[in-house]
Amino acid sequence: MRKAIITLFMCVSMFLIACGNSMNNQANTATDSDTIAAMTTDTASEKTYDVKILDNKKDPTCGMPVTAGVSDTAIYKNKVIGFCSGECKAEFLKNPEANIAAAELIK
Repeated sequence: MRKAIITLFMCVSMFLIACGNSMNNQANTATDSDTIAAMTTDTASEKTYDVKILDNKKDPTCGMPVTAGVSDTAIYKNKVIGFCSGECKAEFLKNPEANIAAAELIK
């Protein structure tokens, strides 16, 4: 039981580090507006998304399973990609081609 708690604590810590620690607040530099279209979110009411609408199994930036929760989405090559946070989405949009493989797209 103690080992399971320690493992859970480590996983949560790694997730928090991956999703927020190394992100910067630079503007989105995506240039292909036909390929990348960001879906807006209502930050006042904290929208959540049903994983059934997503075309990915994992957040392509940090690797978190989308079943754990999705707080933002983007459309990439006609696929709805879910992200655990706006920071992960922003990082993905900087270089989507390099990150899309980690999303584990659903076929």
